[in-house]
Amino acid sequence: MQAVIGHRPDYTYGQFHQKSRKALEMLDYSPALMTDMYEYTMLDACLKDGTANRKCVFEIFTRHLPLGRHYGVVAGQGRILDALEHFHLDDNDLKFLSDRKVVSPETIAWLENFRFSGSIKGYREGEMFFPNSPILQVEGTFGECTLLETLLLSILNYDSAVASAASRMVSAAKDRPCMDMGGRRTNEWAAVAAARAAVVGGFKGTANLLAAQMYGLKAIGTAAHCFTLVHDDERSAFESQIAALGRNTTLLVDTYNIEEAVKTAVEVAGPELGGVRIDSGDLASLAQRVRNQLDALGATNTKITVTNDLDEYALASLQTAPVDSYGVGTMLVTGSGAPTCAMVYKLTERENSAGDMQPVAKKSKDKATVPGRKLAYRSYEYSLAECEHVISGSEEKLAAYQPEEGWKDLLVDYVTNGENHTEYQGHDAIVNAHNYRAKALAELPIGAQSLMKGDPVIPTEVTVL
Repeated sequence: MQAVIGHRPDYTYGQFHQKSRKALEMLDYSPALMTDMYEYTMLDACLKDGTANRKCVFEIFTRHLPLGRHYGVVAGQGRILDALEHFHLDDNDLKFLSDRKVVSPETIAWLENFRFSGSIKGYREGEMFFPNSPILQVEGTFGECTLLETLLLSILNYDSAVASAASRMVSAAKDRPCMDMGGRRTNEWAAVAAARAAVVGGFKGTANLLAAQMYGLKAIGTAAHCFTLVHDDERSAFESQIAALGRNTTLLVDTYNIEEAVKTAVEVAGPELGGVRIDSGDLASLAQRVRNQLDALGATNTKITVTNDLDEYALASLQTAPVDSYGVGTMLVTGSGAPTCAMVYKLTERENSAGDMQPVAKKSKDKATVPGRKLAYRSYEYSLAECEHVISGSEEKLAAYQPEEGWKDLLVDYVTNGENHTEYQGHDAIVNAHNYRAKALAELPIGAQSLMKGDPVIPTEVTVL
């Protein structure tokens, strides 16, 4: 599997990780400013009234899945850990906050040497999630935890939306590989995040070179229609591409007439032609005709790739067509109609004035929360998941809690006392998440893979101790 998604044995994790660090540094901004202003104004007020240093537990969860979806796939934890390494403010950042009078001079002094020193645990990247799943829990002082809210939510909401869409597409495509081609359909940095999340969600590669460089992903791509159009004729374009990339390349055959293009492609490359790509028209019918034509011309091993605004429904409709791989763009990077997972970041426990930890909760209409820190398990019957179990309570009660035999613990440690668990960063972590998603999905009832609208495939039971 590592080779499939672009594993480079001559690159170490450290080299891939350094690529990520270098890319962040090249952007010349601090993740600590990728936030809403009120997080700093709350910090300022709490430093003045003495509550900023109260110990707290925050939780990220979603109250509901996108309409009709049966499950979600968590992605983005590795990017969060990368960002935390740069989550501090330099002199220019502090001057900006001071000049804008966002915070007081006392808070500026507090921020000068800020580093997150708390702990984070949550669902494994590539794990399935459901309504009220405690996807991420952040523990530390109120001051440091509140500054993380927007960054954590923006990463998890988007990356999980892309990974969830990718997972649905991979299921619809059956055993045929899907590739990310969505870079031109979203913000340039969202494209990098989407490429990574797509691989977590089951995709095999990306057209985005920066994502491929940063995360060691397989890079794919050959030529567009403009390449054919700039040449005097299609034959000249094909000859040029084959001269540059070899006979194993994939030629785009729908610029003019597909039948003539396929004939020309085999004449130029011979039966060793690697592949052809179709980007328009009735893809199923065209793929069938092209397959028959290739076989008749002796190019029986030439692969067929299709593109053109595909989503999971289009992929499902192509299951009987002789297609070998898919390139997916717009619908992937927009979450196939659900570009966010509606995750929220809520305070669930805090230190009171007596120094004791106290569960807290909102009681707002339609926005009530469950108090206390959480444990999370999944139970199984006949090797299939049957229920998500969320257990809430004090640290002492949770420490004494004994889950039922066979329940799977869904939480892992990502940060402990400010130190990242680096096994969840870099290329190998993406490979592990990619493989884990497939395993976790296979453990859900088969209805999870249905494209028909419905409820979450398993219920979530919340128990407050």
